[in-house]
Amino acid sequence: MRILVTGKGGQLGRSIQDLVVSTEQNDDFIFTGRKELDLSNENSIDRYFRANDGFDVVVNCAAYTAVDKAEGEQELADQINHLAVKKMAEIAIKQKAKLIHISTDYVFDGESDEPYTEVSKVNPINSYGKTKLAGEFAIRELMPINAIIIRTSWVYSEYGNNFVKTMLELDKEKSEINVVADQIGSPTYAADLARVVLAILNKKNYRCKKNKTEVYHYSNKGRVSWYDFAKEIFRLKESKCLVHPMSTTQYPTIARRPKNTLMSADKIIKEFDVDIESWRSSLRRFLCNYSMDSVERSDKL
Repeated sequence: MRILVTGKGGQLGRSIQDLVVSTEQNDDFIFTGRKELDLSNENSIDRYFRANDGFDVVVNCAAYTAVDKAEGEQELADQINHLAVKKMAEIAIKQKAKLIHISTDYVFDGESDEPYTEVSKVNPINSYGKTKLAGEFAIRELMPINAIIIRTSWVYSEYGNNFVKTMLELDKEKSEINVVADQIGSPTYAADLARVVLAILNKKNYRCKKNKTEVYHYSNKGRVSWYDFAKEIFRLKESKCLVHPMSTTQYPTIARRPKNTLMSADKIIKEFDVDIESWRSSLRRFLCNYSMDSVERSDKL
């Protein structure tokens, strides 16, 4: 198969690329970033797909993810998270390609006391969530078959800006910090999600059949607050930095955050036979990998 992966500079795009490079893959992967395919520009999308066709699958990892900035840049966020996604769905239909699109837990309002399933009511409370949901709706309306939407949450990796790397930087600068304790969810190590994407691509039923468009949830196992997540990061790093709990009201942000976005991954486990590690186990593996990468970078200086 010929597979296009967008967002090569992002956390998931780079993690998929790492996995493709480090493992034997029989498919032809093409990775694009903003320079080749700028989703904020309709003309760029048209130009790219006119010059490049014949894809069997498009994996869309590109997104506008600056949650607070989205409140003041709603038009740009909507272009990237909604209108560009709609355009790619239209192109996928024309090229007879399948589409895998990455969405977010922020399509939910966070008011549930139970883990959200794929059929739970959606009700985003910020512009980022609204634009991502609009992208989902566009795919489901245009592509009743051959599309997969994967909602994920609290993504972190060796790349870009994310919560874990922020905590590691604060550990160097602070002796104590305050972290929000009343927002609940589950972290996602991008390398784990990359493995799930490749597992789906390699499934015979996915490759050979036209399948009904479906929504799936994926994150690492377990329920945790940002506060407990930070505490575990520092515990594993044997840090002396003290972490104090604080409430959402004590840490006001431009965009509202949902209180509980814990999602059930039972559907993706059952249908694609994937194993999901606990968030603690994946965090431990990430920190080990990240420390080794830091040593290797130092050795090359």
